[in-house]
Amino acid sequence: MEQKKGFDTILLHEGYTPEERTKSRAVPLYMTTAYAFDSAEHARSLFALEQEGNIYTRLQNPTSDILEKRIAALEGGVGALATSSGHAAELMTILTLASCGDEIVSSSQIYGGSVNLFGKTLKKMGIKTHFVDPDDPGAFDRATNDRTKAYYVETVGNPNANVADIEAISNVAKKHGVPLIADSTMTTPYLIKPIELGADIVIHSTTKYISGNGTVMGGIAVDSGKFKWLGNPRFPEFNEPDPSYKGLVYAEALPETAFIAKIRSHIVRDVGACQSPFNSWITLLGMETLSLRMERHCKNADIVADFLENDPHIERVNYPRLKSSPYYELSKRILPKGAGSTFTFEIKGTRENGAKLIDSVKLISHVTNLGDSRSLISHPASTTHSQLSDEQLKAAGISPTTIRISVGLETVEDLLEDLRQALKAAF
Repeated sequence: MEQKKGFDTILLHEGYTPEERTKSRAVPLYMTTAYAFDSAEHARSLFALEQEGNIYTRLQNPTSDILEKRIAALEGGVGALATSSGHAAELMTILTLASCGDEIVSSSQIYGGSVNLFGKTLKKMGIKTHFVDPDDPGAFDRATNDRTKAYYVETVGNPNANVADIEAISNVAKKHGVPLIADSTMTTPYLIKPIELGADIVIHSTTKYISGNGTVMGGIAVDSGKFKWLGNPRFPEFNEPDPSYKGLVYAEALPETAFIAKIRSHIVRDVGACQSPFNSWITLLGMETLSLRMERHCKNADIVADFLENDPHIERVNYPRLKSSPYYELSKRILPKGAGSTFTFEIKGTRENGAKLIDSVKLISHVTNLGDSRSLISHPASTTHSQLSDEQLKAAGISPTTIRISVGLETVEDLLEDLRQALKAAF
């Protein structure tokens, strides 16, 4: 029996062995748009999905394929699709599952751009989103009807680091035969594996912690292979012949990989939001240090959160690893290695004090990205969540005095000194 490979071995080796021709030890960058066919019959069989192979880089690419295989293995999934951004992964996942007249149920405590995507852009497509309190699994149950096609949560919410009880929400999803989508951008597969807790689809903005260096955009959707598509009345498109592939029935022909096959062969084919091979290559380079980086990110975040909680100018710190957090026990159970390094804190002053604090940092960068090797700080209400109404901001737990910080890999004493002097300047 073959020994199960460890996380870091998968991180460095999955999906690639040195090529027979070049013997390249590092993953090659295949910067090509198209691929030569062996014959007319070979081309026909590829387009008919009768055999695997490369057709066009919008659909697949050897470098991106390695990234997909690597992340799928880390998550414990059966396949993955690399996309042009995290937003593209979200959108194409939903479009694979839902059509005009359908509905989804989403946590209200998610990235502001996702709230806008679900509440406005999907609405224009005729897909309705119910936003519910993620701390109440029963809210997902109450919002479900016969048009519901997906539940959506962030493992750790952006920006307030609320922790979703994936197991409890998954139980509700299974009761209704609805797939649970877990966005694990804030945690990565190093800290949590949502599929093991019951999620059916995992997505990431690989722009963040997975690549880790703030250089390239990317996203990915991972198929658990565990959702029961066959015979599920919610998903007729999975159980009826697809005329664009000569009557292929995804749930019958590909019972374990129906989702990832459909999102690739149908949605990314038509939408075209694929990941650049160059971005996949840079992401693979960054991933090689994922374990080491996440350990340092979490260690630094623990120290910074404790420092902020004990500062007299801070009202509250929303960080799951603090004993004062309502998510402390849950995070210990499902996030034993750490809860990521992006969280928020509330200052006791005014919005002006918060602006002065952000303007006064010297080492920490005022940037709306997160998961960079460098520490970043921002004001969610006027940046990442500025599209939200006052009611939506309240539901997301964001106030005018909420500050978000993404703790990086710097020497932690230098980060504390920077925050110390910025707080002094702000007050």
